[in-house]
Amino acid sequence: MSENSEFGLGPATGLGSMPGGDAREAVRTVTGTFEDFPFLPELPARGPGADMIGRTAGMLVEMYARVEPSGWRLGDRPGRDTRRARSWLGEDLDALEEFTQGHEGALKVQTTGPWTLAAALELRNGEAVLSDPGACRDLTASLAEGLRLHLAEVRRRVPGARLVLQLDEPSLTAVLRGQVRTASGYRTHRAVDRQIVEAGLRDVLGAHSGGPVVVHSCAPDVPFALLRRTGAAGISFDLSLLTERDDEAIGEAVEGGTRLFAGVVPTTDGPLSDPAGSVMGVRTLWRRLGLRPELLARSVTLTPACGLAGASPAYARQALAHCVRAARSLADNPE
Repeated sequence: MSENSEFGLGPATGLGSMPGGDAREAVRTVTGTFEDFPFLPELPARGPGADMIGRTAGMLVEMYARVEPSGWRLGDRPGRDTRRARSWLGEDLDALEEFTQGHEGALKVQTTGPWTLAAALELRNGEAVLSDPGACRDLTASLAEGLRLHLAEVRRRVPGARLVLQLDEPSLTAVLRGQVRTASGYRTHRAVDRQIVEAGLRDVLGAHSGGPVVVHSCAPDVPFALLRRTGAAGISFDLSLLTERDDEAIGEAVEGGTRLFAGVVPTTDGPLSDPAGSVMGVRTLWRRLGLRPELLARSVTLTPACGLAGASPAYARQALAHCVRAARSLADNPE
């Protein structure tokens, strides 16, 4: 628990994407809601380059991507898509700097992890980078260097913040199981060896040396044990997708000091339950694992189940505020 307490990871935060295209409004909402643990919003509604893959592709060093009808494809030189991705990230950082003056707590930034990026980016032949082990290594190294530069820029703009890096890896389980489809759609790429996956993740985690990294997946069957071995300080997941098969790995994670980022608030418009109802699943999990109630608030950060890009702006604001209220309920009544 010492690493989590050292960096002051807060009781609630968001996961990244928000609706709309106004960076200042999104950052104002986030910083106003999560005073202890704000994050840099992503606004994919602006178009290619603001999406999760495009934004991260714009951070790569000496690797460039452009938009094709099939998705993002690597190219020889930076083009307008790369410039647009970098321009939008610059706007986002301008807004973040404006609304975090004097902030000295945790601040989270998100990027696509190496394996989801390798599954999404295409080589020149149209196949995923995932199909080429050498290209995967190059991509991992480029991403790690790009993240070092990005984190340094965020530190320059918000010098008092303690940065938390979130790697989004929704395709990780599919990569491990050989479920990522080829360009034709008739076959799947071969499963990547778990040791190679771990090594790639460790290389990217190393870009944030000395700071905590959270790995997020909103897919079923999150590989908790593998992520712990990489050195991740936190694991983020959709609570509704857990099964009792995950219990042993989650229990070991908590006892080993890994923080759980539990997604408890729905990501699309609809009625929200009362805060106590939103954390009922967390309490049930805790009792099932036989963990001490006093560990609960110290071990869990509450979030939406995934990004909020598909929600209305009004619901997104409500969902984020609901996470804060639910975390307060969890701290006040851990049993």
